[in-house]
Formats: sequence, C-alpha cells, structure tokens
Amino acid sequence: MGHMGEDSLICDLGNGVSMSGDEECLEKRANTSSIQDAVKVLLTALGEDINREGIIKTPLRVAKALSEGTIEGSYDVTGYAISVKEIVEGALFPEGGVEKNKVGDAGGVGGLVIVRDLDFYSYCESCMLPFYFKCHVGYVPSAQRVLGLSKLSRVTNVFAKRFQEPQRLANQVCSALHEGIQPTGVAVVLQCKHIPFPDMESNSLHSNHKGVLGILVSSGSGVFQNKDANLWADFFGLLNFRGIDKDKIIDKGSLDHCWCPSLSSKVSSNNEEMNPAMVTAVASILKSLGEDPTRKELQGTPARYTKWLMNFQCNSIEKALNGSLGSCTNGALKTNGVVGFDEKIHSELNLPFLSQCEHHLLPFHGVVHIGYYISKGFHPIEKRLLQSIVHFYGIKLQVQERVTKQIAETVSALIGENVIVVVEASHTCMISRGIEKFGSNTATIAALGRFSTDLAARAVFLNNEGDLTKQSGDLAERKWRFEKEEKDGVKDGEVGEEEAPSRK
Repeated sequence: MGHMGEDSLICDLGNGVSMSGDEECLEKRANTSSIQDAVKVLLTALGEDINREGIIKTPLRVAKALSEGTIEGSYDVTGYAISVKEIVEGALFPEGGVEKNKVGDAGGVGGLVIVRDLDFYSYCESCMLPFYFKCHVGYVPSAQRVLGLSKLSRVTNVFAKRFQEPQRLANQVCSALHEGIQPTGVAVVLQCKHIPFPDMESNSLHSNHKGVLGILVSSGSGVFQNKDANLWADFFGLLNFRGIDKDKIIDKGSLDHCWCPSLSSKVSSNNEEMNPAMVTAVASILKSLGEDPTRKELQGTPARYTKWLMNFQCNSIEKALNGSLGSCTNGALKTNGVVGFDEKIHSELNLPFLSQCEHHLLPFHGVVHIGYYISKGFHPIEKRLLQSIVHFYGIKLQVQERVTKQIAETVSALIGENVIVVVEASHTCMISRGIEKFGSNTATIAALGRFSTDLAARAVFLNNEGDLTKQSGDLAERKWRFEKEEKDGVKDGEVGEEEAPSRK
C-alpha cells in the first residue's frame, strides 16, 4: 500500500503556465505539427498510403487526441493549463464538527468523506496505450473545512492526463490532495484495466489469451499512511459492495512485473526486427508531449509501442493468415451428397477480436456474432475457421463498419450469400476523448442474401444473440467491469485470463 512520501513525489500544486495564452497556443501548435510528422513516418512504415482517404487526416487526429489526452492538453477555455492549486483554492468551505458537549467525529472535523466510482482513462507509460481506471478517493477533514466534492474528481483528472503507471498515479493524487487541503489524511484506491494484446503466434485473440489485466492499488497519507489504520477499515467497509478486498491490493514491489502486457507480449515472427525509424518517431512524439524519452520509465516505451503497431502491419500478417485460412478450409464444408436448403440458422457467437482504429491509431475490441444458412449436406463452418477470419480482418488498421462487411463477405464466399454478422465493440478513441461513456459500446450489422430481405430470419438471429447478451451482461460491462462476479475468472488484484461469454 503506497503513501504520499514514496518515490520523492513532487506535487504539482503550483505548476500553472507562466507564459501568455497566445504563446502557449503557438507552442501547442508546434508540438502538434511534430507529432503529425512522426505519425506519417509510422503509417508509412506500416505500409499504409498516407494520402488514402481514410488515413489522410489520421496524423492530425492522432496529434489532437494525444495532446488532449495528456497533461499538455489539460486546458480550460482560456487556453491556460489547469493546476491542482487552482482547482482547490476557493473550493474549501467552512463546516463545523460535532458539538462540544458530544463525543465523535463528523462534519469538518474527523468525518470520513469518500467519493466512489469515478471513471477515468490514462496513458500507460510502458506502451503508450490508454488504460481505464475506477477511482475511489476519500479524506478526513480537519480545521473545520471541507472540499467541494467535484474537486476530488478534477484533481484526479489532472494526474490521469499524462503517461502513468497505477501506483504512481495513486500516490500523486493522494499527495496533491493532502498538500492542497491539509486534511487529517487522504486515501486513494484505483481499480485499473489494461487493453489486451494480440497473440500473433497463434493467429487469434482467444478468450483465454493472457493480457487483460486487472489490478488494484492504493495510497494513503496522514492517518491512512499505516495500512493497518482503523480508518482503512471504514474506507474499505464503504467499498465492500463493489467487490473490493484490501487483501487483493498489488504490492508496489510486484507491480512492475505484471502491469503492462507489452512487457511480455510477442509480435509475429516476421516482425521481430524493430524499425529504427518508427522507434525514433515514437520518441519524437513523447518529446513533443513534454515527456523526456530518456527518463528511466520511458526508455523502452518507443520500442514497445512500435512493437504494438507492428502487429497491425498488413502485408506480413495477411500472408501468415492466408495460410492459416487455407489450412482451416480443407474439408470444412464437405457435402454428404444430400441436396436442398437447410432452414436452420447456424451461428457462432462471441468470437473475440481486437483491432486498431485507422483514424486515431487507438485500439477497439469486442466480440463478433456470425449467423448463416447452408445447403443440406454441408457441414457447418468450424469455429476455429471463423475465429481466424475474425482475427484476419481485425489485426490491421480498420474501422468497425468495414471489418463487419469484410467478415460477412468472406463467410459468404465460403457457404453462399446468406450471412449475417454483428460486431459489438468498445472504442478507446471515443471513450478517451469523452465522446462515449465508460460501459458504452458500438454495434454494426452486415446482412447478406436472405438475411437482407427476410426480416423474420434476421429477427430470429438477433433475438438469439440478444438473449445471450442479456444472460452474460452488456459487452463493455462483461469485458471491463471492475465489480467482478463469481463466474468471472479475474479477481481484483490478480492477473487473469478472461473467458468469452460463449464458454461461460
């Protein structure tokens, strides 16, 4: 359990911007221009045409997203950076404690205050990908003063908008609040989730793929600095209904070995050679965002982010997956000699996939549901073939509408035109930019042949898919919820293997 004094944390209480708004805007534009140039290098190295319609504005969009998503982008409407001091000052209000003739703690003296379930995203300093966290923050007021509750969220957001790792993030929020409001103590608990990494060696993102990490970290100051303090019992008691167990908190010493999947992931054997131009370009992006690429925690980050991007390098991946598709197709659809039309809808639901948004170079992930009719005498398509098709079109720069259409057309070519495909996905580019709320997701449908005209057939498939979704819970909630149910394989504070809903 961390505390505010660890790692000689420097509190950013007074780090406002000293230059004028116009000067700051000029510098911000210069940094954005540098990021755009670097993104063009990355796209070119991935074999993309930077003048293609869907890609041509990607450098600008990536630069904008990174700028807005890190501390360099923490701007209010006046163009000035927001400091913790500015947030806290003016938000401390007088509030008395218990009456003198009574014994107890309450109000502005000794009464525990907790704000729970604050949803945020930050950027992982090891791989530069967004990670999500739910924050529970509390403090014990002193000197008959209380803080406006919204300020707890705003202070957390200041430290979330930079390249982070969970324990340091918790420590910085704790330290800033303690210095800013001078309470008896501050307690912070973060529940963090990291995006999964594709398993390029197996050519799929299987449901038992290691990489979806859920960890629990905490930090305390003052009366919370001792992890065995009585007030921690009160704090966790108020979090019990959220499935949080203080015994599951990750020890700081073990965090470095288990947090980011980039530290243990593999790229395709065809992509083992790291592209120096890409690594240099990523380092340039970090520098443009005000980071020091030579900082110990960031020294391997450009190479790790390059490794992530190389998973989506079209040519070598397509070559490998085409071979996989060919071997899977052998004998998959053999007829037994009977002719006619099978009226049964065959389906394969909840096939996991991971892709990369070509507009923002950020991941989107979810599940694919496939339904189809086949002629009598033909065997249904093997699940491993459908999973390979899903993976084939997922692992590249994509948009959800296109990947839905491509999966449908490929399956249609194998069994005839009567195919329906539904893709449900959570987009980090939309959530990290505040367009979608946590827990929301996007669904797209491609209906070919009979499914495009037969409303009854389409309804049968969608109802079956909908029933399974209701039984297993909402897609984003199933994949990313922090309050784990007993049937889930991942417990708070543990590295686990997520199980696809179709196997639960």
